[in-house]
Amino acid sequence: MRAIILFFCFFTSAHALSHEHDDVAQTIDALHTYASEANGKAYFALFDDSAIFIGTDASETWTVDEFKAYATPHFDKGRGWTYTVTERNIYFSANGNVAWFDELLYNESLGVTRGTGVLEKSNGQWKFAQYHLAIPVPNALADDIADQIKAYTP
Repeated sequence: MRAIILFFCFFTSAHALSHEHDDVAQTIDALHTYASEANGKAYFALFDDSAIFIGTDASETWTVDEFKAYATPHFDKGRGWTYTVTERNIYFSANGNVAWFDELLYNESLGVTRGTGVLEKSNGQWKFAQYHLAIPVPNALADDIADQIKAYTP
């Protein structure tokens, strides 16, 4: 009997985690879809009010309101950005209410990029607490790129 109860608990827990994994993946996918569609209202609804967006430039660490002020004029002109997911990993906290992820993306103008982020579940909804877009630098190019960044003066 104990084995049956343990199996049931394991199966129920695994099923719940699989469902949460799918919900988080769908939320991340929605972020990319809304950005590509330039649907600012739906895009920003996926962020918590205290979320942070970190862009590719070292100066781009924005509150969600600051990022909204930057992106809304682009969205209003029908200009979004399209990133296609090529690989993604999703992880969960022990209590299952926090998820973090890393993903490789492809963008027409930037090529391979990396998105990372943190989502929190509140009132049954997953919301972005942080999203970070980066351009991964191959190790073989790192020294040259680092030298270019050091020499760059804005």
